[in-house]
Amino acid sequence: MKEKFFDRKNYIHILEKRVSSLKEGYRQNIAIIGQEDVGKTSIVSKFLANFYDPRIITVFIEVRPESLSSFSNRFICALLYNFLANSGLPLREDIQYLIDKSCRYIPKTCEKINFILSELSKRKKVNIVTELFSLTEIINQETGKFSVVFLDEFHNLENIGVNNLYKEWGKLLILQKNTLYAIISSRIFKAKAILSKQLSLLFGNFEVITVEPFDIHTSSSYLDQRLLSLKLSPGLKSFIINFTGGYPLYLELIADALSQADIPADLPDILENLLFNTSGILNQRFSNYIKRFLDEPANNDYISILYLIACGETRIKDIVHILHKQKKELTVRVNYLLEADAITRSGDFLKCTDRLFSYWMRFVYKQKLHSVTFDANNQKEKFRDNILALIGEFSKQSSLPLANRVSELLSLFEDDLMQFERKKIRLNHFREIKPLVFNSHMKEGLLGRSSDALWIMAIKPEALTEQDVAEFAKECKRYHHKSQRKIIVTLKEVEPNARLKALEEKIWTWDLNSLNQILDLFSRPRVIV
Repeated sequence: MKEKFFDRKNYIHILEKRVSSLKEGYRQNIAIIGQEDVGKTSIVSKFLANFYDPRIITVFIEVRPESLSSFSNRFICALLYNFLANSGLPLREDIQYLIDKSCRYIPKTCEKINFILSELSKRKKVNIVTELFSLTEIINQETGKFSVVFLDEFHNLENIGVNNLYKEWGKLLILQKNTLYAIISSRIFKAKAILSKQLSLLFGNFEVITVEPFDIHTSSSYLDQRLLSLKLSPGLKSFIINFTGGYPLYLELIADALSQADIPADLPDILENLLFNTSGILNQRFSNYIKRFLDEPANNDYISILYLIACGETRIKDIVHILHKQKKELTVRVNYLLEADAITRSGDFLKCTDRLFSYWMRFVYKQKLHSVTFDANNQKEKFRDNILALIGEFSKQSSLPLANRVSELLSLFEDDLMQFERKKIRLNHFREIKPLVFNSHMKEGLLGRSSDALWIMAIKPEALTEQDVAEFAKECKRYHHKSQRKIIVTLKEVEPNARLKALEEKIWTWDLNSLNQILDLFSRPRVIV
């Protein structure tokens, strides 16, 4: 069977570094968060598959909505099983069997386990989580072994019926020096709230690692590797990367369909099978996803907001106007969708968290919902037309010079606020946008003039150097304005010295990722290089 795991070396490296540091007396708990199926569990599984250290016990537990007794039994089984994993003893997933086999090596730990099980049999819950999670420290006292505990979908701990769970656990986290916790969650909004409110500790705090979809380079390499025998045109490959947003699951499904076709498959055919057809994997996925909002009292509002955002109405003020709602009422609905991770917010802008879900909302869900004739063939033709139009628009935009695309982007600004690198910046409405020519390595740029700001932009698709920044700063001195924004747009990573120089000169640097984040807010195709 072909190896499905691809890349993710940076995340694996962080895990290796943190686990290695545990033995050296430095314990840094970590929280791994990211969208569902973005690859969090795969990263951990890959790490565990390749990890071996006789001084470290690794425990992986999927946390489910279950009773405290059930969770405790599974935790104890996993801990003892992994403790005995290299003992040479025959093992089976039976709690009493594992306790019996472990007693000769860790009698105090087993004594504590029997106490916990006795308390649970009496339906006692007070301090059970503390007792349970303290088992790793007792093992350390008896054997000198450290423990790394992975809790997948850790937010489900709230459903095991323990009051003041995080307060109880938080006290223990501060004291445990020989146990590293790696908590994992697909509920991004909820996980961040728990980490910032309940588990924001002076000691034992969590380093947050956000698992992102593949970047453009990784997406391209993935498709190249999966489609070695196919001659996929650069334009079509770029469209697939833009369409999927680099989401590993979606890239995999499209790559599988392309590689398994008996004859060279047409991309609209593949997307029709995945997204439009009732039996399609992604159609079923998104149909099930949308049901969680259909069961809510304000379901029409939720569906309408999601649909409008999917169609490019990303500004809150525009959604308020279109739905004829009071801003206060709409804010309640938006907050619910934010908490459900259905959408994300950047200043005055909203966008669907899942890029492909937004296309499904536009081209499948609403089309079928509003169909008068219920003619499946007619709906199918409309879907194909929409996909072909999307491919055409992407191709048209991709053929434009970068300066033209940035100029068009600036023309969409309407004084809205955007979140950019932890700061809120105003995207000024420009009354004039004109090209600039520089006498330096960066030949072209743009000037945007609004009623109260002047934006000076340099555009350099190649790598940005410290010298480029110095020359641009010098060019900007020719312009005099009390509110001057200096920006360099580059399609490559900014080298560290250039970034430091830019900070010193108060120049923003927009790399490819930054530029595409802003294009997303205005529902424009991404720049793929």
